[in-house]
Amino acid sequence: MKRLLVVIAAALLAFWTMASANQFERQGTTLILNGEITQETLEDFIEITDENPDITLLIEEDVPGSGDDEAMIELAYMVRDMGLNTHLRSTSDINSGGVDLFLAGVERTMEKGAHIGVHSWSDGANDATHFPKDSPEHDMNRTYIEKMLGSDAFYWFTIHAAPASDIHSMTEQEIAKYGLLTQPIQ
Repeated sequence: MKRLLVVIAAALLAFWTMASANQFERQGTTLILNGEITQETLEDFIEITDENPDITLLIEEDVPGSGDDEAMIELAYMVRDMGLNTHLRSTSDINSGGVDLFLAGVERTMEKGAHIGVHSWSDGANDATHFPKDSPEHDMNRTYIEKMLGSDAFYWFTIHAAPASDIHSMTEQEIAKYGLLTQPIQ
């Protein structure tokens, strides 16, 4: 029985390690991302791009958001500083922090059918809309959006589009209005 428990524990550890290590898949000069963005995502990205400096494109497939906004923003600034482009396939489904990461691409492209979902952030007790517009609680995310898009209008749209407990699926018109793409939808 003890041996069986050791085998099961080893299998679970191997699965967990493999699952986290496989959050990124490299295909030539492309990195494909799946999963929630965490501190480990940032660490994996640094390791992969250090070993593969020829990476030019980040494709997000299924990225439900971020479990660590600070790590997501650090990762996003790295994507921009490295001059990487971002792309959404027709089957991509990105939400919340996944959308923020997408904005880091120098060139941002999307195939028809991809889903982009946004909502307000929350500090656990209050949504962003509960804080006055000039509150410092807005600074990190608002400044990031402004640096990526040249305006903070998209930040204010996202926090009013849906509460933190919900998601707003962006329309093609909204995607165009806020300049999320650098080229028309493919």
